[in-house]
Amino acid sequence: MNYFNDNTLVYLNGEWLPAASAQVTLYNQTMHYGNGIFEGIRSYKTPGGVKIFKAKEHYERFIKSAELMYIPVYHTVEEFTDITYQLLEKNNMGDAYIRPLLFLDPNMSLVPVEKSNLFMCAWEWGKYLGSGLLRIGISKFERPNPKSCHIEAKAVGHYTNSILASTEAKRRGYDEALLLDSSGHIAEGPGANFFYEKNGVLYTCPLGNILPGITRNTIIELAKENDIEVIVKLSTPDEVKTADSAFFTGTAAEVAGIQSLDDYIFPMDWDKSIGRALQQKYSERVLV
Repeated sequence: MNYFNDNTLVYLNGEWLPAASAQVTLYNQTMHYGNGIFEGIRSYKTPGGVKIFKAKEHYERFIKSAELMYIPVYHTVEEFTDITYQLLEKNNMGDAYIRPLLFLDPNMSLVPVEKSNLFMCAWEWGKYLGSGLLRIGISKFERPNPKSCHIEAKAVGHYTNSILASTEAKRRGYDEALLLDSSGHIAEGPGANFFYEKNGVLYTCPLGNILPGITRNTIIELAKENDIEVIVKLSTPDEVKTADSAFFTGTAAEVAGIQSLDDYIFPMDWDKSIGRALQQKYSERVLV
């Protein structure tokens, strides 16, 4: 996939540069040790113009992640948002996926770095997991133990876990993985939160072992607005394999329906499921 072309501009430490000419030092701590933070944000063409969906919530999480990882931040939520709208305008983009990244200065020791660098880019990106129903498998990899790191931070290094899980699942013939936590309960996908439906009730796992997803929160909000009961609880794979339907949520994936988990096929017609109804509601909400 081409993330930029000759006309693409990116933001780097206060400058607007052609993407092809933006440079960083190869000695930065983020590249060597994974200590950096990022966000995934979407913008949409709406009747009222281009709108970044939940920019405030994304940049609040961005700043919180940086604080947890001892990374200095030099901008406010409002300033990050303003830079993002400039990015979209300069690249003549409406429906776009936006990637802000805070990476660190050179440092080969395992201590915080005094200076961070802000990079921001955007590209046109369809739904990350596609539009069809997914065949997923329980991963042999677990989500990191929350006592080992700040699991709620959207940190660069955390995504080696996601790469391993997703790659392993695809090599086994699945579309995507579903990871468990260290206690054997359902956690999330490599890059998306997980919901399942049973007897007209929606279930999802609690915070603590997962990324606190902004799309996840939006789906819970939409469910409550439409009088759909949501229960946040720990669930085992065996419980999920008695469910009626299931889906992933995430900024990149939006709402992605799931056909099966391992050898269990969810019996409900996706078009009649709560997930499908909320998928439609979500598509409407991002355009408001």
